[in-house]
Amino acid sequence: MFADDTIAAIATPPGKGAIAIVRVSGPAVNAVARRMVRTQRPLRPRVAAVAEFLDGAGALLDRGLALLFRAPESYTGEDLLEMHVHGSPVVAREMLRALIACGARQAGPGEFTRRAFLNGKMDLHAAEAVAAVIDAETRAAVRAALANLGGGLAAEVGTLRKRTATLLEELAAAIDFPDEVVEPERGRLASDVTSIAAALERLRADGERGRLVREGLTAAIVGPPNAGKSSLLNALLGDDRAIVSETPGTTRDTIEETIAIGGVPVRLVDTAGIRAHADRLELAGIERTRRALAAARLAIVVIDGSLPLGADAHALLAETRERPRVVFFNKADLGLAEAESAAELDAIVGSVRDADALERLRIAVARAGWGGELPDFERPHLAAVREFAAVEDALAALAAAKATLTAGEPIDFIAGDLNRAFAALGKVSERDAAEEVLTGVFSRFCIGK
Repeated sequence: MFADDTIAAIATPPGKGAIAIVRVSGPAVNAVARRMVRTQRPLRPRVAAVAEFLDGAGALLDRGLALLFRAPESYTGEDLLEMHVHGSPVVAREMLRALIACGARQAGPGEFTRRAFLNGKMDLHAAEAVAAVIDAETRAAVRAALANLGGGLAAEVGTLRKRTATLLEELAAAIDFPDEVVEPERGRLASDVTSIAAALERLRADGERGRLVREGLTAAIVGPPNAGKSSLLNALLGDDRAIVSETPGTTRDTIEETIAIGGVPVRLVDTAGIRAHADRLELAGIERTRRALAAARLAIVVIDGSLPLGADAHALLAETRERPRVVFFNKADLGLAEAESAAELDAIVGSVRDADALERLRIAVARAGWGGELPDFERPHLAAVREFAAVEDALAALAAAKATLTAGEPIDFIAGDLNRAFAALGKVSERDAAEEVLTGVFSRFCIGK
């Protein structure tokens, strides 16, 4: 990829549609417009104009709209021209061929956004958020990606980096001019380091929640046979996806379906009932249940609430008590056994036929899945593995600095750790990223973006 040539691509998805958008960016945009775009009046920046689009030989390709953006006020920071034509794959393809004949070349994946990054239009974190917006599968994922696109994370990390730089400046002044500058007070330094680390811990926690918003979570529906697990799956889906029977042991294999709860994808895994006494075929299903439970982030434990708790129910409740879970005492419409009411104080009691109980279950799943706190979709958060690694490095450096201060070592010993934290924070949204990092980031983009 070369930043001094002109690139072109079809920016809309393949296939027929109402319109197709073909875009071209780079130093040859003016020459391309003169050869390919015919309008009654000269093109004006940021004003859509009705235009005829011509091929290299001057033949009419299509009629549509032309929209010109001048550097640096464009997406890429370069001169950029968008041509909105009829959504025929043939028309879009011929437009691209004409652009190449006029001296442009086919853009690589993400090359338009890469140029925006290189030209200072956005930092690397915001550039990655562009891909996240495109890939989002739920409204919550879109909101979370847009929060990152606004550059809020860069501002927050930048503030923490400046605070770290201030501490370094104070130390440097005291080290270089000991007779003129008073050494920083140890207790205040420790307090500042702790405060910066606490802010980074919050960033890391927000990042984990953001990862759940993008990737979703897996919830295993487990319980003794005939507790209503498959009925619960069907009720949450609003569809008869799993076979329901009063005969215990009907479900022998796992069934997976995805729904959105609180705007976040949740993959529900219906499993075979767990009980101590089972035949060989049923035992194979129970083994799959245990594997699904171990792999899931969340357990939805379904118990028949109309019956006194049996040994299998007691064992499963005890087994899942120390992990994220939601307990649902089902079949309350058939009567409620007194034995269950005090068994799990945070349990949801109801029926798969009760819309209110199902809504309370959804809320409980959301809270348990996010670690007890619903995610703030408007708050910028860490997204890439590279960003998480940078924050981890910064936290480790700050921990070392705090340990040095606590141990009573000379204050200037923490300068190296603070420098390491400062450098690590610069990698979260730095503009001077290594070439291999840029290639990895933008290779995931679609062509035309």
